[in-house]
Amino acid sequence: MKTLYIVRHAKSSWEYDSVKDIDRPLKERGINDAHLLSKYLAEEIKRPDVFLSSSANRALHTAVIFCENFEYPLSNLKIKRQLYSFSDGYLVKTVKALDDSFNSAIVFSHDHGINSFVNKFGSKPIAHVATCGVVGIAFDTKHWKDIKKGNTILIEFPKNHR
Repeated sequence: MKTLYIVRHAKSSWEYDSVKDIDRPLKERGINDAHLLSKYLAEEIKRPDVFLSSSANRALHTAVIFCENFEYPLSNLKIKRQLYSFSDGYLVKTVKALDDSFNSAIVFSHDHGINSFVNKFGSKPIAHVATCGVVGIAFDTKHWKDIKKGNTILIEFPKNHR
């Protein structure tokens, strides 16, 4: 059994015109939501074996907050430039390439790729994964490379915890 948690980065700021998309920071609401949801999940689920994040500032900051609240060493956080993508292609490749010694993983990425992934691989249709939303999918397989349709075991959004 393999379990994957996918997190859409928390709410980011569009306040700075001169900042490149990859460098956009989190808004205060995003920081608060990331703490709120990660503290809740740290009490509800077993800490994932590996944390992976897009290299985008907003995803990475979200991942750092989750690491803090799950007491996961920041030095073990894996940063993947290819997760800074808005299609599910690199997300699928990243997940299928995970080391089989990890039975669970948490991935921090972006809107469209996440929506496509959770609807392709999960068992429950989700119209839109909100910012800082977390979806958990369990796969009945021994090898990440063999994942197919899984069972959606968790859907959490910050608005349900405010």
